[in-house]
Amino acid sequence: MPQGDKSAYTDKQKRKAEHIEESYEERGTPKKTAEARAWATVNKESGGGNKSGSGRGKKDTHVASSRGGRAHKSGSAEQRSAAARKGWETRRKNAAH
Repeated sequence: MPQGDKSAYTDKQKRKAEHIEESYEERGTPKKTAEARAWATVNKESGGGNKSGSGRGKKDTHVASSRGGRAHKSGSAEQRSAAARKGWETRRKNAAH
């Protein structure tokens, strides 16, 4: 297990870290690295361990998992601009009908 005592984490946080770790391992990441990344993701989303008392702690943000595995923006700036322009022209043309 990575550094630190995990007793301050909720069962949900532990399950989440386990699922994230399994996902990394399926993609070929070494076990130790996958475990460290999983706990880093849980910490980023929930701000660390939440077992401090009933109704206390922060809600999860899901900021790290909302990217859905996408590493980069799709296409170059020129491609995105062209796609936006094409969409605008299509919407304008359809509104005229």
